[in-house]
Amino acid sequence: MVPATALMAASALLLSACGEAPEKSSEGDGKGSDFKACMVSDSGGWDDKSFNQSSKAGLEKAVKDFNIKEKDVESKEDSDYKPNVDNMIQQGCNLTFGVGFLLEDALQEAAENNTDMHFALVDAMFEDTDNKPVKLDNAKPLVFNTAEASYLAGYLAAGMSESGKVATFGGMQIPSVSIFMDGFADGVKKYNEDKGKDVKLLGWDKDKQEGSFSGDFENQGQGKALTEQFISQGADIIMPVAGPVGLGAASAASKADGTKIIWVDSDGYEYAPEYKDVMLTSVKKEIARSVYETIKASKDGKWDSAPYVGNLENEGVSLAPYHDFEDKVDDGLKKEVEDLKQQIIDGEITVESPSTPQQ
Repeated sequence: MVPATALMAASALLLSACGEAPEKSSEGDGKGSDFKACMVSDSGGWDDKSFNQSSKAGLEKAVKDFNIKEKDVESKEDSDYKPNVDNMIQQGCNLTFGVGFLLEDALQEAAENNTDMHFALVDAMFEDTDNKPVKLDNAKPLVFNTAEASYLAGYLAAGMSESGKVATFGGMQIPSVSIFMDGFADGVKKYNEDKGKDVKLLGWDKDKQEGSFSGDFENQGQGKALTEQFISQGADIIMPVAGPVGLGAASAASKADGTKIIWVDSDGYEYAPEYKDVMLTSVKKEIARSVYETIKASKDGKWDSAPYVGNLENEGVSLAPYHDFEDKVDDGLKKEVEDLKQQIIDGEITVESPSTPQQ
């Protein structure tokens, strides 16, 4: 997944030596709260049309609504994470967000060493060296059971595929990525079981936890190349779970007649409108809302470090509208997807993944 004028010159020198300086600072008008909320992106950046951008939107809404102060810094590479988090501490932030699994180590160390400050990690749990969840009184994980919504996306993809082949790939093999792919695989499997079909899934073997990955969340060319490979193998619906790398996938799909994309994290139709013609739907996480509510709780003295776990029941994850494909998705298939959603909410269907976040 919060000092005085005499120190400003020293702070500037320290920031230049310790990673990117905050891009934006809002100190308010002097009439609002002295509360300062801060955020560090991962290397995908604020304009990733995915989880970084969604997190930033939650911060900006809170700044506007609550008239609080803010600092934010965009990481360019992995080596920036710790220095950038340290910078937020030096800036006197009351609450600091780290966006993405890759910020876990830096944020957890900061939380353990600064118990008077609050921290929140988007898209990952805090863990010990044995990968067991760690509870910190001043640090809150914001995680999402995206396997549930991805299950619906997999069922939809199988039902919409004309070639009988669909695909998915990830940016890196980390829990917040593979959980999407697990749910997608199970959704395809459910469709095949219900319909007596044999829609093939390329790019991911859930049982073996093996599949295709671009290697990072920046290389759009690699996303395009992977998607072109899937298209050449007959896949006509592809779900990239790779942040901005997904733009490469959308580019490839836009050049192949009949190929569609399922976006993740945000509504791709709105976040990447240049590719709206190929956006069948998106597996959404309500990241902005979880960030906003975490800031409000910390500001109001109602801090709770228990993990926030978004799921279908609490509307923390969802399947986005079909937008331009609304009239192209069969009414019967739409109803089946809605019925499956309700069965998951009611506990009649449990979508399982090794990466399911723990409460």
